[in-house]
Amino acid sequence: MSSSYDVLVTGSAGHLGTALMLSLPSLGFKPLGIDILPSSTTTLVGSVSDRNLITSVFDSNHIKHVLHAATLHKPHVCSHSKEDFISTNVVGTLILLEESSRFGAQIESFVFFSTTSTFGMALSPKPGYPAAWIDESIVPVPKNIYGVTKVAAEDMCALMQKQSGIPVLILRTSRFFPEEDDDEDRRAAMSDENLKVLELAYRRCDIEDIVSASVCAMKRAKDIRWGKYIISAPPPFNSDMNTLNALNRSPAEVLRKEFPDVDIVFKEKGWKHLARIDRVYDSSRAVKDLGWTPKYTFGKTVERLVRGEQWKSDLTARVGRKGYHAVRTGVYTTK
Repeated sequence: MSSSYDVLVTGSAGHLGTALMLSLPSLGFKPLGIDILPSSTTTLVGSVSDRNLITSVFDSNHIKHVLHAATLHKPHVCSHSKEDFISTNVVGTLILLEESSRFGAQIESFVFFSTTSTFGMALSPKPGYPAAWIDESIVPVPKNIYGVTKVAAEDMCALMQKQSGIPVLILRTSRFFPEEDDDEDRRAAMSDENLKVLELAYRRCDIEDIVSASVCAMKRAKDIRWGKYIISAPPPFNSDMNTLNALNRSPAEVLRKEFPDVDIVFKEKGWKHLARIDRVYDSSRAVKDLGWTPKYTFGKTVERLVRGEQWKSDLTARVGRKGYHAVRTGVYTTK
């Protein structure tokens, strides 16, 4: 193992881990990737809950940044036990934090990738109610073991940051997976591409923008020391009650007002509008505090489509579909 690695990327065979491993070298970093699955972007095969492995990584390298993306996801709820989730999402995070803390000032950033799924039952108002505006002030109400363990891991990050003083930032990412939606009604309502473009207005982020947010977090962590940030394409509308009511009744009207060209694009492609938007992720704090400038917002995506360009990043295409299970389990399956 080379002693030249300066960034530890966990979950290096997954969507985000792969994107980070592909992107970081061109930005001047030397990443080491760990995953339980071998891949072209995995340096070491092993688990984050294997303390001996993690200890050896830190002892053999000059790690300055930890990008902790390894996790069991929502698609694993149907295939893994609650104990598995605790082992990976909570114990693995604790081990990484404890091993990082041994090196004190050497650690310039510990970035933990959480999820907007932690908000759980706070996300979906009943039909007829205004859309929920979700920012960092909203208290998570997790609805499954995935959400519970990610919140527990966030709390572990807070505890260890306070005790050790290492800079820790939590990035709660919204949707970036390339698989089709797991909700049958949403899949049946419109094409997958149509749905994903619309989601950029309120609950999705291109993986290239998540990578850029990660790099911003790495650079700003020493100054911020501790913080939680929603990472999602900034919404093209504000949080006033008239807008939130309109998003519940007719999202198309809100989008047409902001982007007159949207219907031209949708007509050409035979696309539809959503009947309702129930929540909006506000990432303005990340934009302000991290100095993050997302490229794949809904408005910029409409402009790209008007010009006949691809709506998603080249990095999204390079990463591709990873799959979550070795056997077929609906839309979340092998690639």
